[in-house]
Amino acid sequence: MLLLDGRAVAKQVKEEVAKDSARFKQKYKRSPQLAVVSVGDDPASKIYLRNKEKACAEVGIQSLRFALDKEENQEELDSLITRLNTDTEVNGILVQLPMPKHFSVEAVLNAMNPLKDSDGFHPENLGLLLSGRPRVKPCTPFGVMRILEHYKIQVSGKNAVVIGRSNIVGKPMAQLLLAADASVTMCHSKTKDIKRFTKDADIVVVAAGQPEMFDASYFGSHTCVIDVGMHHIDGKMMGDVDFKSCEGKVAALSPVPGGVGQMTVAMLLKNTVDLAFHQEAHRLL
Repeated sequence: MLLLDGRAVAKQVKEEVAKDSARFKQKYKRSPQLAVVSVGDDPASKIYLRNKEKACAEVGIQSLRFALDKEENQEELDSLITRLNTDTEVNGILVQLPMPKHFSVEAVLNAMNPLKDSDGFHPENLGLLLSGRPRVKPCTPFGVMRILEHYKIQVSGKNAVVIGRSNIVGKPMAQLLLAADASVTMCHSKTKDIKRFTKDADIVVVAAGQPEMFDASYFGSHTCVIDVGMHHIDGKMMGDVDFKSCEGKVAALSPVPGGVGQMTVAMLLKNTVDLAFHQEAHRLL
């Protein structure tokens, strides 16, 4: 079984981004900037934010932190996003999810300048992705594709199944696989007999949001399984796939931790630097 080590691939991506960041600084006499906005005090989010800030420092991106109290309102958040949109020094904006329930994720995404959307979630950027002209690609699906490329797993002509249909992972994941000439099936919570689709698939990307829901019985011995899930339970991190059950019984498998999660941050960094070059080249800001 091939172990799909996301840490190794992320290290390679970060090295590439560091070179691009240095090239940007040499040309434009400043570092690319990523504004990271958080609302509230979600413990998991704090860990993710620290990891992202550390990753930015490693590759030469200046990270700016904006923390709002959960008592603040949508108007204050929208005002901050508007300010960051017009700041010509800021190249990327990231709003850490989840947010308190009285905030609208949709409103925040709509308010964001799509040219600074480091996550790739803005409706305009998703539309460009769908039309085959991506400006930036959502980080997690982008990371999955980079893993497949790194390990030379053929996508063209293969049968791929995506489990999950969110705008963050499932839908853009299916689009990227389709763009790479895979035949794609999307499964979700209303799909009857998911095994009927996954057992014969060459590639299965699991983003169901249920811890260790999928064991070896869902996959064939020839299947490459990519686990996008991430759950913290009783001090342990696990994915949507039962790793122990599948180990040695599928062709390739990504671990949790150490798999796709590493790639999500790496591709965020790449998107930020790519957007910085795009903005300077077109002088749109």
